[in-house]
Amino acid sequence: MTETMGSDDVLAEAARWLDDGRRVALATVVATWGSSPRPVGSQLAVDAQGNMVGSVSGGCIEGAVVHEAGSVMESGAPKLLEYGVTDEMAWEVGLACGGTVKVFVERLD
Repeated sequence: MTETMGSDDVLAEAARWLDDGRRVALATVVATWGSSPRPVGSQLAVDAQGNMVGSVSGGCIEGAVVHEAGSVMESGAPKLLEYGVTDEMAWEVGLACGGTVKVFVERLD
């Protein structure tokens, strides 16, 4: 399940998952430069079963964030992730122009 929601909705769903006894990680866009599909403050909640709500980017970046969220749920150690693409490579990965996005991933308890 993947849905794009407002941050209040993402946090409410994450809280429901926690109440159900699930492991949950929250990813938040904390900085962007250049082209970024989602603004600072955008959030993605992921549970250990692979359910997701919200969005921090799209395409391969979102998949990488979900993967990192799994290790954050296991270890409990938060991570600051940075993804970027040069203007020259942008079209190859499906972006209109280059940019950088920083995403903070934390386990919710």
